[in-house]
Amino acid sequence: MGTLLWNIGAFIVALGLLVAVHEFGHFWVARRCGVKVERFSIGFGKAIWRKMGKDGTEYVLALIPLGGYVKMLDGRVDELKPGEEAQAFNHKSVWARMAIVAAGPMANFVFALFAFWLMFMIGVPSVKPIVDEVRTGSIAAEAGLLPGMQIVEVAGEPTGDWESITYALISHLGEDAVTLKLTAPQSSYVTDKTLMLHDWQFDPDKESPISSLGIVPLGAKVLPVVAEVVEGSAAAAAGMRKGDKILTLEGEPLADWARFVGQVQSSPEQPLRLTIARDGSELPIELTPQSRQVKGKAVGFVGISPQVVPLPDEYRILLQYGPFDALWQGMHKTWSLITLTFDMIGKLIGGIVSLDNLSGPISIAKGAGNSADYGLVYFLGFLALISVNLGIINLFPLPVLDGGHLVYFLIEAVTGKPVSERIQEVGFRIGAAILMLLMGIALFNDFARL
Repeated sequence: MGTLLWNIGAFIVALGLLVAVHEFGHFWVARRCGVKVERFSIGFGKAIWRKMGKDGTEYVLALIPLGGYVKMLDGRVDELKPGEEAQAFNHKSVWARMAIVAAGPMANFVFALFAFWLMFMIGVPSVKPIVDEVRTGSIAAEAGLLPGMQIVEVAGEPTGDWESITYALISHLGEDAVTLKLTAPQSSYVTDKTLMLHDWQFDPDKESPISSLGIVPLGAKVLPVVAEVVEGSAAAAAGMRKGDKILTLEGEPLADWARFVGQVQSSPEQPLRLTIARDGSELPIELTPQSRQVKGKAVGFVGISPQVVPLPDEYRILLQYGPFDALWQGMHKTWSLITLTFDMIGKLIGGIVSLDNLSGPISIAKGAGNSADYGLVYFLGFLALISVNLGIINLFPLPVLDGGHLVYFLIEAVTGKPVSERIQEVGFRIGAAILMLLMGIALFNDFARL
């Protein structure tokens, strides 16, 4: 319950801030263009706080924190008083109206840049992108990657950490191949390796793009040694103790903790044969995982945690820069996210990326809570990511969004006359139906991931 409330709270803070940024973009440019703004609202529905500003704008916080709006004086819906024509939105030039509408998404991009700038000023803890293991028969193994190699470029794009590698790899989803530039183990010698991506597919809910290629990043070592035993658990009932080292599982040597976890999860209420090392002796153990329901499926659980050996400091890095370098890094990161998002939208439309990958408010809330758990730096990164996505979504050419309005204004600029209200109304209905369909798919995916 505490986690749920934390996620909801972080979600409300994140969404409220990003909506405020978006609407402030509209508000600021509208005021600069001489348009009268009657109301600036964060949220919809009943107002829980309101204040009339000296500028004549009513500022509102509403009950439902899932959006916001800026209400401008508009002769199409308001009865204009004598002399108010010059302050009405619809009486402004088509270029001024386009600037006002485009200012919302642009404000989201500027905020993402600011968040990344601040993030890089504070410093982002990271790990050198060194390959720890290459799985046999994987795409990486066929390309000739070896343990100890460090990835320095993906398709000519410099990569300083695993996150930048992940973004770079995703952008090549659906292509035939991508070339990596790597340094050899314990050497500055640089070599190129080509990953063949013809059959590359992965489920983002189960694995990362990097692991799906067969690459295991260098990180903390998880040993098959018991660090803790939960009281009353299956492991406690089997007599397992802290310090026990698991030598074999079902008669096979065990060196990988992940294999043990996978076997346990797939064997609820089924006895497993282990051999453990304790006080210099080897002992047979029969361990029967308890059953738990996860997403309507029975999953095994034994109640032990492994011993973790932290990554040595020599492999850790801090991505921290001065004000000007941080600004450059922020610009580069923001642009990379914008281009990657547009690329993913194109692949979604082309069927290369499945609609199963769409996420809705539940996934965003979980992401907000998780990033806030890790600290300010990670929450800033999350805010920047969502801000970029919010800006791009609002540029979709759907009449209910900013992008749809921009299409109408562009047609007006070309033809010299506005699009008829009847055509606009039809467009709004079609756009609303498409948007509701996409939101429905995203919500369905969210619930399927719970």
